[in-house]
Amino acid sequence: VQLVESGGGLVQPGGSLRLSCAASGFTFRDYHMTWFRQAPGKERELVAAIENFGIGTRHVDSVRGRFTISRDNAKNTVYLEMNSLKVEDTAVYYCNAARRWSEIAAVKNYEHWGPGTQVTVSA
Repeated sequence: VQLVESGGGLVQPGGSLRLSCAASGFTFRDYHMTWFRQAPGKERELVAAIENFGIGTRHVDSVRGRFTISRDNAKNTVYLEMNSLKVEDTAVYYCNAARRWSEIAAVKNYEHWGPGTQVTVSA
């Protein structure tokens, strides 16, 4: 399993970023995909998830209406469109893959993690 996140950077409050995650080493279309984030001194938390064929999605309350998860099964890639960014969105963002929708939220259910991509929201 290989997960490589990209697209992070420094952006001002109110700005936008689009994160990408290229996946390999497994059958991408068989897995639900997730985005997590970890801010300094805080636990890693689920941000958004998308079902394997992209029909169903979940966004946590703090990002709903601002972030949108999507996927392209032909490219083995999952995206996170982030708009109206806030200072509190500053974190390292990670993607991952889960076989069961019931298991998407718990960090302990994931064995492999990519390097993540840093998102910094600051004036």
